[in-house]
Order: sequence, then C-alpha cells, then structure tokens
Amino acid sequence: MTGPVVVLVDPQMGENIGMCARAMLNCGLTEMRIVRPRDGWPNQKAIDASSGAVDVIENAALFDTVEEAVADLTRIYATTGRKREMVETVMTPRAAAADIRKRESTGTERCGVLFGGERSGLTTEDVALADVILRVPLNPDFKSLNLAQAVLLVGYEWFTAEDATPDSTVDIGDSRPATRNEIDIMIERLGRGLDDGGFFRSPDMRPTVMRNIRMLFQRSGLTDQDIRTVHGIVESLRRAGPEPRKGG
Repeated sequence: MTGPVVVLVDPQMGENIGMCARAMLNCGLTEMRIVRPRDGWPNQKAIDASSGAVDVIENAALFDTVEEAVADLTRIYATTGRKREMVETVMTPRAAAADIRKRESTGTERCGVLFGGERSGLTTEDVALADVILRVPLNPDFKSLNLAQAVLLVGYEWFTAEDATPDSTVDIGDSRPATRNEIDIMIERLGRGLDDGGFFRSPDMRPTVMRNIRMLFQRSGLTDQDIRTVHGIVESLRRAGPEPRKGG
C-alpha cells in the first residue's frame, strides 16, 4: 500500500516543500503533487531542506490547477481549520487514516490529501473539490500549524494505523533474557550469602523472605548480564567478610 497522495496547493517557500518531503518519507509516503509553487520548480532549497528525502522531491509532479492534480483520485480529503459554509463530512486525521487504509486496501481506490499554502491555507473552492474535510482537534484558542507539521501529523496517523510496534519495550542491547535456571542458581547463591551474613534473624522468616526476593527478581525482566552482575555483587560481599571494611 503506497498511502495517500500529498497535494500541496500554492506552497510558498521551497524550504517548506522540502520539510514536507522529509515528513512524508518519515511516514512512508512518497507521492507528492505540487500546485502553483510560488518560488518555482525545481527548487534547490526544497532539496536542501528535505534532509535526504530527495526521491520524493525529484519525483514530485507539478500542476497548474487543483482540479488537474486530483483528476485521477477517487477520494479527496481537504485539511482546514476554518469553518466553512458548506455541508461536508468532517474527520479527524485518525479517522481519515483508517478510512484511507480501508479504501486503498481494495486496490481500486486512490486517495489524496490537500494541504493549503502557508499564508492562507485552502480556498473554499479547493475545499469544495474534496469529499471529506480533515480537521485536527487542537487547542481551540490556538490551532496554528505550519505546513510540514500538518503533513507529518496526517502522515503519522496513516502510518501508525496498522503499525504493530508495541507501546512499550525494553532495549537489552547485546544481552538476552535470563533463563529460569540462571535465576534459580543466582537466588540460591544469594540465599547462601544471606545465611552466611546472618541476615535471617530466625529460621522461620527465611522461606517468606526468599520467596519475596524471588518474586522481586522475576518481575524485573532480568537479562543474562543482570545475572552476572548479581553474582559479582555476591562474590564481592563474600570476599569482604563479615567485618565492615576499614572506614565503613
């Protein structure tokens, strides 16, 4: 799935077009169409600002009118924060992303998102060409987004609509999760060290304390490196002996 076409209408600065390309490629979007860029096209400043998204810039298609830019599309979404005197379906970027995914998955539909220029956004005539108004829920007292921010926000919602990245992970680098046997050996050694150090004030408390220690370590998601570290700590304490170190 290639994702929606990004249509920039009346963009002003080449730098902003380049930053839009960068935002697009961050989200796996590659097809850009540009309508009446103020500073001309091709534009070296756009390439410089793309931070490596050169393919998006070099393959961008240039159009004289919005009608021409969307002629081959089957569903069009227009981004605007202003209320219009129009009866139109309104979606959030998240809802629109799911809608685009569903429609393009059939292989028969092609979607596009219109973004207006930096100064005044889309005209009412531009919006009238769209099937859906795409409106971002933001602070009602301050809804200002620059062009690249708007492209990134919409692109991000599309990209993550079917992304399987877990909400939370632990990066263990070159380590691996500890096995249950490794944890058992470590806890047994730790228990012997506590016995030798007189940690248990009575024999009756040992089973409960050792069970709590085991549960503490098992909740921690130990790695093999963690196990080696605990073994090193126990060995260091053993060598230190029962008497406190000088100055301790």
